[in-house]
Amino acid sequence: MTTKEQFRPEDHPNDSFLLTTVVGSYPKPKWLNRAKELYQDPDHEFDAEDWQEAKDDAARLITDEHERAGLDVVVDGEMRRTEMVEFFAHRIEGYEFNGPVKVWGHNYFDKPSVVSEVEYDENWLVDEYEFTAAASDRPVKVPITGPYTLANWSFNEAYEDDEELAYDLADLVNEEIEKLVDAGARYIQIDEPALATTPDDHAIVGECLERIVADIPEEVRIGLHVCYGDYSRIYPEILEFPVDEFDLELANGDYEQLDVFKDPEFTKDLALGVCDAHVAEVESVEQIEENIKKGLEVVPPEQLVVSPDCGVKLLPREVAYGKMANMVEAARNVEEDIDAGNIDVERGAPAPADD
Repeated sequence: MTTKEQFRPEDHPNDSFLLTTVVGSYPKPKWLNRAKELYQDPDHEFDAEDWQEAKDDAARLITDEHERAGLDVVVDGEMRRTEMVEFFAHRIEGYEFNGPVKVWGHNYFDKPSVVSEVEYDENWLVDEYEFTAAASDRPVKVPITGPYTLANWSFNEAYEDDEELAYDLADLVNEEIEKLVDAGARYIQIDEPALATTPDDHAIVGECLERIVADIPEEVRIGLHVCYGDYSRIYPEILEFPVDEFDLELANGDYEQLDVFKDPEFTKDLALGVCDAHVAEVESVEQIEENIKKGLEVVPPEQLVVSPDCGVKLLPREVAYGKMANMVEAARNVEEDIDAGNIDVERGAPAPADD
């Protein structure tokens, strides 16, 4: 049994199983942003307990939204998190913040500095995982920003180079995953968007992953999410990474890079982006079905996972929900077609008609 099969629902309607999930982030309810403003306003009596309750309510709401969409594996939409580096940097000993840095146009990023050796201080995500798992009957995935991105997107003022920093951070990620596994987590996703912009460092990411999975039980599913970039610069080398699944952003580029993964053979599970996270319109079920079939050109159904391209937090919430619901419906339809023999799973094409 692959690590994917353990997430098949007991009442799954088809023999084939294309696991459906999300990458991680999801639009926050507008009232949650308003609650944060109240909490940060010293003139208001909206205290830490009120702010905690607001985050709990949002996490329940979005987890339920994922369930209503029909997702096989849910996430709380990262309701408690800020930016993907900032959230973790606040919880790691050795980081400090010195104010926002201009990154492009009029956009600012609260880029942290590493000022001393990094150390594991407090749990990062265990409380988040336990809350979401208690709020849902479905399996829960835990996205974690990877050590390479945590190093690459910070000012390094303490280590000789980012590689050394990344390896120390990888050991901390490993420590956190061990605690998550003890809490019951079985699906961990490492997010390494920085690899898309610096693909020549894939060997560093590979070594980080070796450290991350050290002594993690085999039944724990480890995925790696890499945002859109020139995948030919990291493939097939990434097949050597010690992960079960690669989560790739291919819908955004209209699958122009699909052929990259056909030779040599893709030996891991492919979490294929079938909805564009950058387009604020809901793809039709039929369009998503065609996108899923593109994944079957690369891997058989047993190795295919279906998700959006990337986090969807910047989309209008009703659009994000529509994409999820249509994605699940499309996946179930494709499963039916596979079971009926209507799809040649070697090529993702309609099966040839009988003479």
